[in-house]
Amino acid sequence: MKRLAQWTQQSLRARILVLFLGLLLVAQVAGFSAIRASLSNHAHSALPGRLELGDRVLTSLLAQRAQKLSDETRLLAADYGFLEAVSSDDSETIVSALRNHGQRIGAAEAALLGTDMRLRASTAGHAAGLAPIATRLSGMAGQLTSPGKNADEAVVAIALLDGRPTQFAMVPVKAPVTVGWVLMGFPVGAQLVADLQALSDVQVTLLSRQSSNDPWQVSLSALPPDQAASLAANLWSGPTPATGMTVVDLADDELGVLRRWLAGGGGNDVDAAAGVIALTSLSVGEATRIPQDLQLALLLITLVSCALFAAGSALTAQRVTTALHRLAVAADRLGAGDFATPMDARERSDEIGQLSQAFERMRINVAAQQEEILRLAYWDTLTGLPNRAQFRDAVGQAIEAAAESNTSVSVLMLDLDRFKHVNEVLGYRFGDLLLVRVAERLVQQLVRGGDVVARLGSDKFAVLLRTADTALAQSVAQRIASAFVTPLILEEHTVDMSAGIGLATWPDHAANAANADVLLSRAEVAMYSAKQRGLGAVVYDPTIDASSAQTLSLLSDLRRAVTDGELRLYLQPKLSLIGGQVVGAEALVRWQHPQRGLLPPFEFIPFAEQTGFIRVLTMWIFEEAARHWRALRAEGVQINLSINLSTRDLLDQNLPQKFDALLVKHQVPAEALCLEITESSIMDDPQRAQATLERLSALGFKLSIDDFGTGYSSLAYLKRLPVDELKIDQSFVKGMESDADDAKIVRSAIDLAHNLGLTVVAEGVENAHTWDMLRDLNCDLAQGYHMGKPMPLETFATWSVGWLAKTRMVSTGASPMLH
Repeated sequence: MKRLAQWTQQSLRARILVLFLGLLLVAQVAGFSAIRASLSNHAHSALPGRLELGDRVLTSLLAQRAQKLSDETRLLAADYGFLEAVSSDDSETIVSALRNHGQRIGAAEAALLGTDMRLRASTAGHAAGLAPIATRLSGMAGQLTSPGKNADEAVVAIALLDGRPTQFAMVPVKAPVTVGWVLMGFPVGAQLVADLQALSDVQVTLLSRQSSNDPWQVSLSALPPDQAASLAANLWSGPTPATGMTVVDLADDELGVLRRWLAGGGGNDVDAAAGVIALTSLSVGEATRIPQDLQLALLLITLVSCALFAAGSALTAQRVTTALHRLAVAADRLGAGDFATPMDARERSDEIGQLSQAFERMRINVAAQQEEILRLAYWDTLTGLPNRAQFRDAVGQAIEAAAESNTSVSVLMLDLDRFKHVNEVLGYRFGDLLLVRVAERLVQQLVRGGDVVARLGSDKFAVLLRTADTALAQSVAQRIASAFVTPLILEEHTVDMSAGIGLATWPDHAANAANADVLLSRAEVAMYSAKQRGLGAVVYDPTIDASSAQTLSLLSDLRRAVTDGELRLYLQPKLSLIGGQVVGAEALVRWQHPQRGLLPPFEFIPFAEQTGFIRVLTMWIFEEAARHWRALRAEGVQINLSINLSTRDLLDQNLPQKFDALLVKHQVPAEALCLEITESSIMDDPQRAQATLERLSALGFKLSIDDFGTGYSSLAYLKRLPVDELKIDQSFVKGMESDADDAKIVRSAIDLAHNLGLTVVAEGVENAHTWDMLRDLNCDLAQGYHMGKPMPLETFATWSVGWLAKTRMVSTGASPMLH
């Protein structure tokens, strides 16, 4: 059964077959139920008539038996010898005649009664039992002697004799007047039941009892004993209709019953009478049972119909599922990537044929889309060159081939210089045209058919040199670099272009690498080294990538440093050049590494900027600075704290909201903090940087341009920035004593800042002479090792108190650090 269920679940053909056969069986069951219901209705409607017919047959049979009994009894009463014996009152002869005649006719009892109805002679000695019967019959005989009646007519009745229903006949003995009565009793036996069932096909049950206090007993029945006993026990207790059919529910059947009193009773209340009741009955279940021949016919029809339906369903399912199987196979082919094999429609015009045609159209469309997807996945749409994915696969295949042939594979990687500037000045259309021209020029430099030029993305290109060692790769790189000497003509514009070129060779630079990623990564490292150094072409060297293994774990270490409290905030004081007061401090981060000790910023800040983790560090520094400011204020130190922002910070449009939330958290006013931004960070994306700075200024933060003089910002753009302070780079401040040009630059920067209404800070002050020179140039603030190095909060608070004491003791004008 379980396998059948699995088969039907997994097979459409099986489900169709089961469905059709199931529908057929449902129809057959419905027909069978209708026939059975019809037969039941017919049986219930015909049942009363059949029972009445059976009752009439029973009455007729009893009447026939009564007539026969009367005739037999009359013969004895008319016998001469019997009359002589009666006249002479010869008891022995009377008993002998009664016994002989009774045995001859099958009587159970024979008796002679006197004219007073007293027993004169009997064959069985049932004097006590015959007395009431004789009394009853005498009454009936009295009716015969009434005027208009035949006095010679026999009196016939049914009564109980020893608890058995017995049919009695009583006739007068005349010689020539009535001298007595002959009484004959015949038991009602099984023959009556058999005759009744043969003539009317109904069953008869005789129930009897001696008195109303006795239970009804089954005297005779054609029913099974348990049904007959159930009728005697349950049916005839309580008021019962005198006429009409009664339906009786038995344990295993339903009977229609018709009652007739044969002796005694006669009323509606059977509990109040004793006697004999005849019950004619018919089984409703038997009457509604479908004939066996009809059942066989229905079974045969069902089997033939199932066979025909199964054959037809199998053919229909075969026709449908075969076509669907072909479609499933075709779908599997499509799923496996076979878009070349056409569909097998088999010239069908039905729904299956339409589905096949739809599959064929889908195959054609998917094949076209797949071709387009492959083109987009492996080819650059702008230049027509292979893209990064195809180039990577080509490098991997070249390495496998080189490993088998014991040759080398080289990869060149190029990144164009100033490409962003072309996009910004000439527009993106010219930028795309420039990339196409560069691609064409690179292809022209390759003369071997197996080599590949690819565009990896944006302005980055790569060249695969199969069977090429480092020397040949360097030669090709020089040839490509020389090709960029000739300017590119973009419509009416002439563009000078150059590129940083890095190259790496397998197995020289990736001996243990089994895939293309390592070789590409090392070529990229060499390329970035070439761009940083401006060398044109650089061969990969492990020394330029020596920190790679260390930086791999540096990011996770930095995350741990933030969560585990390994970072430290140091403060470097900013002093007024006029009075020497401590007016501020720059917040600087240090890393207390568990193995390497206290690390300065240059060992992890550049890496944090490259990876974007600088944003996390900035938020940490900002929150620590806010906490330090509150701690200093609690000790009576009122200063401003400066915090450095990186390029990535300025590009974060949510930075003002983040800072504002921290100010609210620590209850620090925005005016207590100064945000320092370098010129280079502003110029990476001036529009976004200016928008961020304007929002920060609106919150109340002071803004400062850090390392002024080393960037590329124009004065016109600088004028539009909402800044409050300008910090002169320390490279100019340190050279003021020995270099007149540096001193002029510092003087010009101070004058420019004052003309713009900005406060000027000189950083890198390392001696008293520089302090005095800056004070003479009207510089506002100074910062440097001459006054104080970066220090922890505890040290800074103590130092601030001591510095304030010194400044009060020294006259205004001279540096307190000179003495």
